[in-house]
Amino acid sequence: MDSLTQIVLGAAVGEVALGKKVGNKAMLYGAIAGTIPDLDVLSKYFLDTVSATEWHRGLTHSIFFSVLFAPVFGWLVWKLNPKEKASWQDWSLLMFMGLFTHPLLDAFTTWGTQLFWPFKTRLAFQSIFVVDPLYTIPFIIFLVLAMMQERTAIKRSRYVYLGLVISSAYLVLTLVLKGVVYQKFENELQEQGIAFNQINTRPAPFNTILWMANIEKEDAYLMGNYSFFDSQPVVFREYPKNHELLGDWATNDKIKRLIQITGGWYTISEKDGDLYFNDLRFGLISLDDDENQFAFSYRLTPKGDDLHVHETPRLKRDAKRLMASLWKRIWGN
Repeated sequence: MDSLTQIVLGAAVGEVALGKKVGNKAMLYGAIAGTIPDLDVLSKYFLDTVSATEWHRGLTHSIFFSVLFAPVFGWLVWKLNPKEKASWQDWSLLMFMGLFTHPLLDAFTTWGTQLFWPFKTRLAFQSIFVVDPLYTIPFIIFLVLAMMQERTAIKRSRYVYLGLVISSAYLVLTLVLKGVVYQKFENELQEQGIAFNQINTRPAPFNTILWMANIEKEDAYLMGNYSFFDSQPVVFREYPKNHELLGDWATNDKIKRLIQITGGWYTISEKDGDLYFNDLRFGLISLDDDENQFAFSYRLTPKGDDLHVHETPRLKRDAKRLMASLWKRIWGN
């Protein structure tokens, strides 16, 4: 999830862990703990594109990292706050809760997390977009209300728990909606007489009303979207896999690693003599009917006996196009 949401979640669990003993400092250090796992984004400045992509939501988003570093960070915070009644163990518990709930929440997103690192299995329920106001805004409101209370006030705890309960209930709801949407796409494919191997569904940006699906066929993928306000059948667009365009590069180590990252949901396209590796999990850059640019695409450039992999940048105008088309599509077809 986005940084603000992780800060809010971290602050809330920090309050639960130590709020009565240290007051708003519990929220402060909980927010810090909830931010630490995302520092892995700095790896892009030191590693190649493929390695940085693998590293993101890897080690720092694991149970191993939470267990190993919670006592270390807890000891540091304990030393920085010698006048507080909280012990080293208390601070360690707070840091663990902040570090651990971060990847748990991320597991509900499309990217997912390697919660069980060093095993490469990525846990991704794909039921919530990385930015969802319906999850974050109510949480913020309850947290602010809690901060306005005395540390021992009953209302303070109630507000924090309300925020946690409501946000968690919303997460459960997203899983229910995902199940309903999956059935909808499956029925549409059967009604349209389309044979398929598997379906992958995810919510569109910023909401859980509009959903998207990738459908695998033998030599192509279909992509479609469905809003709970729709009154017309789902329209599917076809994208050839074109895996054969890789040629001998198909056995290249970086290509194999990219395939593993995408879970096999990828296409290869060619433009101006360059090959592009397109990650289908995040769909297209906009919902326009004539859109062909994928949100995550990597240009493959031969470099001697190896490949140089460069992520295609996303521009501000792309975000504007997405928002415009998203707002129009969400209200139905």
